[in-house]
Amino acid sequence: MATVIDTLKARPRHPEKQNRPDTPLLRKPEWLRVRAPGSAGYSETRDLVRSHGLVTVCEEAACPNIGECWTQKHATMMIMGEICTRACSFCNVTTGKPNPLDPTEPQRVADAVAKMGLNHVVITSVDRDDLADGGAAHFAAVVHAIRAAAPRTTIEILTPDFLRKDGAAEVVIDSAPDVFNHNLETVPRLYLSIRPGARYYNSLRLLDRVKERDPRRFTKSGLMVGLGETKEEVMQVMDDMRSAGVDFITIGQYLQPTRKHAAVDRFVTPEEFQAYEQIARAKGFLMVSASPLTRSSHHAGEDFARLKAAREAKEAQG
Repeated sequence: MATVIDTLKARPRHPEKQNRPDTPLLRKPEWLRVRAPGSAGYSETRDLVRSHGLVTVCEEAACPNIGECWTQKHATMMIMGEICTRACSFCNVTTGKPNPLDPTEPQRVADAVAKMGLNHVVITSVDRDDLADGGAAHFAAVVHAIRAAAPRTTIEILTPDFLRKDGAAEVVIDSAPDVFNHNLETVPRLYLSIRPGARYYNSLRLLDRVKERDPRRFTKSGLMVGLGETKEEVMQVMDDMRSAGVDFITIGQYLQPTRKHAAVDRFVTPEEFQAYEQIARAKGFLMVSASPLTRSSHHAGEDFARLKAAREAKEAQG
């Protein structure tokens, strides 16, 4: 009897990491332990996402907050497929050759947003270095489709860096999302090992260009800590973000997806996160989220309301 092997299922999620030596796994402290998802709200969100053929970064990136967010019907949609053209050593998203863009996706995303009755939605994507514009036009199409289907929903986008894609960032900026988010992820010294396909100053310049083109647009960026960075390096990144006009900074603990990924250097304590929050507020950020479980889109809707209120209060003070 012949045995048929499904090569798609047999293909490893991270083929580029298979020959790497295993890295150590540190035992998580109590403040990083979360309950396994399983509520009725979680199941309802999961079923809705799957019925519309959508991909979420919640699942693909193995987010520890998925149980809480999906219970509250908060989900971060990941567009342009689930296969990334890059191989960042921290990320759990599959690496490989992506499929062609699905022209029906913008409308399917918009329909799901309308059906869920979301007040605020976060749209992110894989890197699509294979596309001439890095997927910028597709991003813009999703924003426009949501605006048409759910005009009261505020839109936050978490974009790739559009490295070496001239004019691409402007296409996305001009689609006018309410929040433009692009994560710096780590300090410049660690880019070669943690984010080798990216360039720190290109990412910083992207955030700066948003403000140049649309000064009223809210911008947001995030950092992972626990990768071997120093406090002084984190503070320098904060200064770089403020120089680029970033309004909202998120800082969270890096969690290692597998033994083939970058190792956790240490678990940053809740007290250290509180200190980072105080420093960031002193540097002038309108909004700061810093905690072990902070992620870019965690509590995004509530945080957007606070972000708007913070700007209004600042402007009222003159």
